Amino acid sequence: MSKFEYQTEVSQLLDLMIHSLYSNKEIFLRELISNASDALDKLNYLTLTDDKFKELKYEPRIDIRIDKEKKTLTVSDTGIGMSKEDLKKNLGTIAKSGTKSFVEKLSGDAKKDSALIGQFGVGFYSAFMVAKKIEVLSKKAGTKTAWLWISEGGSEYEIKEAQKEGHGTEITLYLREGEEEFLEEYRIRAIVEKYSNHIQFPIYLETEVETEGKKEKKVEQINKASALWRLPKSQISDEEYKDFYKTISHDNEDPLLWIHTKAEGTIEYTTLFYIPQNAPFDLYRVDYQSGIKLYVKRVFISDDDKELLPTYLRFVRGIVDVEDLPLNVSREILQQNVILSKIKKASTKKILTELKKLKENDFEKYLKFYKIFGKVLKEGIMSEFEFKDLLLDLLLFKSNKRDELVDFETYVKEMQEGQKEIYYIIGDDAAMLKNSPLLESFNEKGTEVLLMDDEVDAIVIPNIQQYKEYPLKAVNSTDVEEADESKIKEAQEKLAEVLVKMKEMLKEEVKDVKVTTRLKKSPAVLVYDKEDPDFAMQQMLKQMGQVDLPPVKPILEINPDHEIFQKIVEKKEYNKLGTVAHTLLDLAKLSEGMKIDDPADFSNRIYQLLEKSL
Repeated sequence: MSKFEYQTEVSQLLDLMIHSLYSNKEIFLRELISNASDALDKLNYLTLTDDKFKELKYEPRIDIRIDKEKKTLTVSDTGIGMSKEDLKKNLGTIAKSGTKSFVEKLSGDAKKDSALIGQFGVGFYSAFMVAKKIEVLSKKAGTKTAWLWISEGGSEYEIKEAQKEGHGTEITLYLREGEEEFLEEYRIRAIVEKYSNHIQFPIYLETEVETEGKKEKKVEQINKASALWRLPKSQISDEEYKDFYKTISHDNEDPLLWIHTKAEGTIEYTTLFYIPQNAPFDLYRVDYQSGIKLYVKRVFISDDDKELLPTYLRFVRGIVDVEDLPLNVSREILQQNVILSKIKKASTKKILTELKKLKENDFEKYLKFYKIFGKVLKEGIMSEFEFKDLLLDLLLFKSNKRDELVDFETYVKEMQEGQKEIYYIIGDDAAMLKNSPLLESFNEKGTEVLLMDDEVDAIVIPNIQQYKEYPLKAVNSTDVEEADESKIKEAQEKLAEVLVKMKEMLKEEVKDVKVTTRLKKSPAVLVYDKEDPDFAMQQMLKQMGQVDLPPVKPILEINPDHEIFQKIVEKKEYNKLGTVAHTLLDLAKLSEGMKIDDPADFSNRIYQLLEKSL
C-alpha cells in the first residue's frame, strides 16, 4: 500500500467540503453520476474508433447500491476505468490551470462556494460532504490490474493493488452520522429524477427488500436514459431543461436562457445551448475550458474543442450533436471540417439573434446577462466580421444624459437634429468621465456622449468606427470640435503671447498648446491628435505587453474666455505663466485620470497659489 499527500489546494477543498458546504449536499450524487457517464462516453468512443478496444465487451450502465447495515452508498459504472496514475492525477490533484486563483476565490459563503466548486469540475470531492470515508475501486479498460484508492478526507490518501471483475469504477461512500437520508430509496430516486433522468445510459438502483421473512435484492432502472437534446422540444419541460443544464455544467443555479435547435437538410445536427447566470471561473483565462460537448449520432467525441463556437461566446454551455461526421475524426480534421464550420456559423448567428430577442423582450433579464458577459461580447468586435452588426446591437453603454444603459439603436433614434456622429469618451471611471471638461460643450448643447469605462473599450471601441451610417468620434480627438473659426482666430490673436510662452514652457510634455471653444467652465483640457492613440489606448497597449511604445504627447487646449487668461492678458503678467502653465497641465491630467509626474512639485505650486490668493 502506498500513501500520497494531497495537492495543497485539494486539502483546502476537502476541508471546505467537510466543514462548510451544507447548502445543497444532494449534488454529490449528481456529480458522481456525471463522472460515471463521462467514463462510459469515453469508452464508447474507443470501442468504435480504436482497434485495441473494438473486441471489448461494452455494456454501458451505472449502478447505485444501498447498504443500510454498513451505511454505505456505492456508485459504479462499466466505463473506461482508471489506472494507478489516473487515480493520482484525477483524485489527488486538480488537473486544471488556475487552481490557485480558484481556491483564492472561495469566500466561505457556502452557497457561492458550492457553485464555484461545481463549475471548476471538482465535483467528486463534494462526496465528502456526506462521507467520512471514500473508497474508489477501478480497473482501466484493456489492463489486468485493479487499484483501490482510499481517503478519509485528511491530508493524504492511499492506493493499493486490488481485485475487480471487469473494467470500470466503483465508488463506495461510508456515510457520516446524520446522513442516513441518502440510504433511503425514495431519496435516491428523487435525486436521480431531478438531476440525471436524461443521462443517456441506464441507471439502476439496487436495494434489499424483505419478502416473507427473506431478504432479496431488487434492481430497477430509475432514469429515462434518453439523450434529452434529441427529444422534440414539445416533450421537454422547463424543469427538465434546467436540470439537464445542471448535469452538464456542474452549476447549481438555473440557466438564464437556453436555445434548442434541430437542423435538417444538407447538414443534419442538433444543438442545445445554455447561457449561465454566473461567469465561469476561467472566463478570462487564455486556457479556459470549453463548455461545449461534441457528439456524433449520440456518441461523445470531445468536450475540449474550442472551435465549436467563437472565443467571445466561451461562456456558453451545451451540446452539439452531428449526424454526418466520422466517429474517428481527429482534432486536426475537427478544426478544418467544413460541416463543423457551417454549424459554428449557424450556431453563432442563432445565439446572437436569441440574445437580441432577449434584449428586446426582457431588458431586465438581458441587463443581468450583459453585466456579467458584456465585456466578453465586446471582444468579438475585434474578430467577428460576418455578424458584427448583430454584436453591435447587443452592446450597452453608460451615458452623460441618463442613468440607465443605452444601446446604439436608442442613441441614434434620440440624436439631436443635425447630429451625424456618435460621440464617446474612454476612461477608467464613469463618474470621472461624466464630469470631464471635455463634455462641457456637449452638456450645454444637450448632446449625448457615451461613457466607455470597461478596460477593453480603449482597444475595442476605436475598431467599431461606425454604427450603420453614423461614425463614432472620441470627444478628446482634435477632429471633433465644431469650432467657430472667427472666434478661434480672434482668441489666437488676443492670446498670441500666452500661446507662444506656454508652448515653450511645456514643449517637453505636450505636442501643442491651442485655444478651444469646447470648454465652458474649465480653463484647460488635454486632447489627442486624431492620428495618435489617446491615454486610455496607450494604457491598454502597455497592459497587453507593448512596453516599448514611443511616448505620445497630448495637446493642451485652453479656454480663452476663462478668467485666468483674461487677467494675464489684461495685466500683462506673463511672468506668472510658468506656475500657471504647469499647474493647468497637471490639473488637466488629473481630470482625465492620469498620473502627474511630480506630485511634490505640484503640491508646492498649489500652496504658492493659495498663499498669493490670500
